[in-house]
Amino acid sequence: MSELIKLSERLYYLPFEVETDRPNLFYINGDDYSVAVDAGNSKRHVEKFYKVLKDNNLRLPKYTIISHWHWDHTFGLAFIEGESMSTSLTKEKLKNVCKWKWTIEDMEERLKTGEDILFCHEFIQKEYPDLSQIEVCLPDITIDTLTTLNLGGIRVELIPRPSTHSLDSLFVYLPEEKALIVEDADNMDFYHGNVYYKDRLDDMIEFFESLDYDIHLLGHAHPESKKMALDRLRAISDEDLMV
Repeated sequence: MSELIKLSERLYYLPFEVETDRPNLFYINGDDYSVAVDAGNSKRHVEKFYKVLKDNNLRLPKYTIISHWHWDHTFGLAFIEGESMSTSLTKEKLKNVCKWKWTIEDMEERLKTGEDILFCHEFIQKEYPDLSQIEVCLPDITIDTLTTLNLGGIRVELIPRPSTHSLDSLFVYLPEEKALIVEDADNMDFYHGNVYYKDRLDDMIEFFESLDYDIHLLGHAHPESKKMALDRLRAISDEDLMV
């Protein structure tokens, strides 16, 4: 059973789970209120997250920040406490997903049209043996410029900008913790051919270089240092797999 991992007095996370493609869910603990990063992929995922928070005597988050629109980070939105925040592009993408019907036939049709991809198609069925339990909902608040939240004793900077993974990404920067929560942002673009777009990659590397931080927090992997992340991404930028 996954347990909450404590990175500092202010920063925690519930680890990713490979079996149903659950991402890391982050928790930032302020003196006045707390926030979470990402809503998980289901009601069960949210319930697991909230249970470990309560077990560790931590308040439930006032806000849940959504890093991007993909199902594994948003399908728990209907079940969170408090309000949610995302970019307006994330909200627009989810408005479209709200129209999707959840039968195998409809899901397979979306594979044919390219609206969805096989990777997500398969993991959604693993997380949802009963597809009728899927409930997609929209974020409450949209953010399209740099926004700072003061939680009391810690600042959270929300930075909307395109990433190699998705154009609607929202980065979460914690200056006092010298931490950057990127979730899936530095991964490839699975919806457009499983590739890295060189212009987006080089722009993102420059963005990372500009920030003063030490710990690089990913969505489906363990934390790494800023240096490790930059070395990894620079190596990809030097390859010929770009478009």
